[in-house]
Amino acid sequence: MSVRLVIDSLDFVQNAGIRHGKIPMVELVRLHDLLFDQEGELTYRISGQFDKNTKPGLQLEAKGRIHLKCQRCLGELNYTIDLKTFLLLAKNETELHLADEDDTIDAILAIPDLDVVNLIEDEVILSLPISSRHADGECSTVKLKLAEDNLIGNKKSAHPFAVLATLKKTN
Repeated sequence: MSVRLVIDSLDFVQNAGIRHGKIPMVELVRLHDLLFDQEGELTYRISGQFDKNTKPGLQLEAKGRIHLKCQRCLGELNYTIDLKTFLLLAKNETELHLADEDDTIDAILAIPDLDVVNLIEDEVILSLPISSRHADGECSTVKLKLAEDNLIGNKKSAHPFAVLATLKKTN
């Protein structure tokens, strides 16, 4: 496990801090249940800056390819993460509550020991689809079912109830 990046969020913004690096998927433990495997990594960049109203915030970018678990077939689903977000830093609970009332603003509480990897993991989880699945007809089980139906469809021409009707007539 690599060393965790912990920043004092307001100090990071005051000093116009910039950090970047890579996070192996193995380290994003809360994502593991959604993943098909733990292959790959995310590259990230976080910078402290002020918004147009001179409020402190963090500009966060994360990119990478991960393998989600398809909810239909439970197979591997390639997914590209291209996350860009600005998080306003609220100095107290009241500011955070006011920021939460505006749907156009994402805000977090400014704390002196902000774990950047946990923050990135939170944002990635929030950016994922509610139900990850292949497009229609792309699941491996759906493809197998369609192929099976074609084989069976060629062999049987009568409806199952038609077979029962003929049995009924003969008896």
